[in-house]
Amino acid sequence: MPIFGEGIDCPLKDNRQVDDSGGTQAYGRVDGLKWSEAEKQYGKIVKIKGFPKNHKVKLFRVVLSTERTDYVVTNDMAQNDTQAVKKVCGFRWKIEQFHRETKQLTGLEDCQCRKARIVRNHIGCAILVWVRLKQVAQETHRTIYQVKHDLLSDYLRQQLKSPTVKMILA
Repeated sequence: MPIFGEGIDCPLKDNRQVDDSGGTQAYGRVDGLKWSEAEKQYGKIVKIKGFPKNHKVKLFRVVLSTERTDYVVTNDMAQNDTQAVKKVCGFRWKIEQFHRETKQLTGLEDCQCRKARIVRNHIGCAILVWVRLKQVAQETHRTIYQVKHDLLSDYLRQQLKSPTVKMILA
């Protein structure tokens, strides 16, 4: 999904080889590039190693914290605002977080169904569970992981004290 109008964007790993010299210098790591103040604000044109010869992209350096800098490229050469890129990266992170949480906490990936209707029902139920876990987490000032852990711990304690199914050895 493009984040800059019609362009296609992609985060780059720190060690990806790029050239910002127009072919006059060897490729270097993206995290080793020198950035002018204007380039920090508006991005810079680079060639990524392994891409077609004349294919250039616009690279943005997004400083998220003192310990984390992301590099994002787009083929939309009209894009020229690093702050807009930073804002979109925040949206992207929220989406990634949602995917991770629904997979890890709701059993979203565990559906063995084959019929489309049943799969849709499973996905819908998993998302409803995630929404409720998220609400409880916000209300109780805990993480969604803590809420699920506490629910399972409470259930296990209750079953150990008074089992629903009695285990009788014959």
